[in-house]
Amino acid sequence: MTTQVRTTRRVLLVGGVAVGLAACTDTGTTDPPRAAGSGAGTSTAAQEAAIFDLSFTTTEQFRPFELVAPGFVATEAARRDAAALERADGGPAAPWAAVELRVRAGDGGSAVAGLATAGGDQVLVRWSAASGTVSLQVRLEGRSRVLRRRRVAAAATGELGLAFALCENQVTALVDTGDGWQPVLTERDKVASLVDLRREDVLGEYRYAWGGRDADLDVRAGLFGMAGLRDPHLVQNADGTPYLRAGRLHLTWTCAGLGFFQQAHWTVWSLDPADPADLRLEAQLFSRRDGLVLGDHAGQLVRDGEQWLVATSSWGDFEPGSIHVRHTTTEADLLRGVHVLDTEPTPLPTEHGSWDPGLIRVDDAWHVAFVESPSQDPFDFHPALARTTSRDWSEGLEPVAAATDRHQCEGPVLATVGDRTWLLASDADERAYPVFDLDGRPAGRLDAPYPTNIPHPQLVPAADGGWWLVTFDGTQYAEDVVGYGGHGDVVVMHAAGTSVPAGNGAGAPAPEED
Repeated sequence: MTTQVRTTRRVLLVGGVAVGLAACTDTGTTDPPRAAGSGAGTSTAAQEAAIFDLSFTTTEQFRPFELVAPGFVATEAARRDAAALERADGGPAAPWAAVELRVRAGDGGSAVAGLATAGGDQVLVRWSAASGTVSLQVRLEGRSRVLRRRRVAAAATGELGLAFALCENQVTALVDTGDGWQPVLTERDKVASLVDLRREDVLGEYRYAWGGRDADLDVRAGLFGMAGLRDPHLVQNADGTPYLRAGRLHLTWTCAGLGFFQQAHWTVWSLDPADPADLRLEAQLFSRRDGLVLGDHAGQLVRDGEQWLVATSSWGDFEPGSIHVRHTTTEADLLRGVHVLDTEPTPLPTEHGSWDPGLIRVDDAWHVAFVESPSQDPFDFHPALARTTSRDWSEGLEPVAAATDRHQCEGPVLATVGDRTWLLASDADERAYPVFDLDGRPAGRLDAPYPTNIPHPQLVPAADGGWWLVTFDGTQYAEDVVGYGGHGDVVVMHAAGTSVPAGNGAGAPAPEED
């Protein structure tokens, strides 16, 4: 008698991947095993898990893009017959700022936008109608320097959009002649050699500034927004249930800046669980380290009692060999407003670089996921797990497992589907989302499309009882001018599902805070 085995999607997602994932725990001859109770293979419980019944299809793809962040506008003004440089009453709390001008100028007109001090120091972009050029200028102690210049044609109407954008120490000039904002020049190293706007004492002297000659201006200034979004991470309670406020879920996102990793920064967005495209920017989070205000990003916020547990990655001053996870605890309302956080290094059980932290408390133990990276030049990285029974998630962490056979795998997410909690990740080499149990054993992979770059598999409970997978892709913005780092599009997928976890531990929205 011959027994026929019917190949199903579940078999392919669960059994077919287990062999390729068996090296999740480190069993090499040089280092000791990384996991207690770890091993290869796929358990019967994993095969029956609800997560492998989810089949995702893409429902939306869109691009959040704003120079001045919505909800964080500091100044709006209209100036007719603009003349001398004008300063706002305030300036940015972090070196992420933008000033947008709509300019109507005569043949000899000009306009400037940027930051300036009461003593006359300035970091500005300037447009001249007569020469048809946009330039980047820094003025210090009475001396002005033109760092870059480029010829730009105005619109046929004589109107022009001119914008100054600061991301870390990188200044970018953008113009809009009718087709949206386009960067025309950018510079970091020359700016940073003259003035370090990451220094809190220096930045505190600068205010938003604008002006012109023979020109009418409409002005808008405030904190910089985003050239795209990436690294989504659900804001959760300690037990992994979503944190709700007024019926809305929250995600942290990395806002792509106009430049590399150091030019990005971290933010909090709320969304409607019935429509994740209904994203609303709520908070902007920065880090204070050694007197510098930096855009550390790619982490998670976890609500534990009356406090927020903050875990983030030190991308704000990234250099190969320096990247690591940092953390802090605060009772401040991190879901609204602007915050500059003092953080400290997290004692993860690794000697390598680390980023993308995530944490959950299950069975009286904290499980901490992170990326472990033996090299950042070239980049080599894989997901890892640690665990502690300490009440403080950052104390007493012991290694559990590391997927050392993977080399382009990041974005670890700890998610509970049904009654099981899993570690999800994103593998660029396999173009798949591997799934591990909390001992680091391979269990299969998500059934979901894989966009470009390394999209993080953030599962989000849907209002219809199913699941969203909210992620991003590698679509760049103006890479020819600002270089790599201005990605990506938001990509939303949906799956009918089961056993959606309740919010705030009991399904009730959290009360509004004063």
